[in-house]
Amino acid sequence: MFSRVYWDAAAQGRLLLRRCRADGCGAAHHYPREFCPRCWSEDVEWEEASGRATLYTWSVVHRNDLPPFGERVPYVAAVVDLAEGPRMMTEVVDCPEADLRIGMALRVRFRTADASGIAVPVFRPA
Repeated sequence: MFSRVYWDAAAQGRLLLRRCRADGCGAAHHYPREFCPRCWSEDVEWEEASGRATLYTWSVVHRNDLPPFGERVPYVAAVVDLAEGPRMMTEVVDCPEADLRIGMALRVRFRTADASGIAVPVFRPA
């Protein structure tokens, strides 16, 4: 499975992204793909992200019937700008809704989702 490297790193508390190595490109991207979404080059490599991000936008979810999300409502579904450039869909944790601000500094942390042991990147205030 192509994304195994990503999930193994997450289990170790490391956030990975992909970076294009093509001449004149160098774009970082997330979600992980086997090609660069900017120039379509297949010359991409894994890179460890700093874990720093800023809040781009968010929505507080009060109802979700899909497991395991229904057990966590309300939660903050968000889009963050990673320090390396790409935007990422995620969840903001450990922050009251009233304290959320566009542009606020965030840091990655990892939550083990369920009995599967899969670690999922989420963000909290820096």
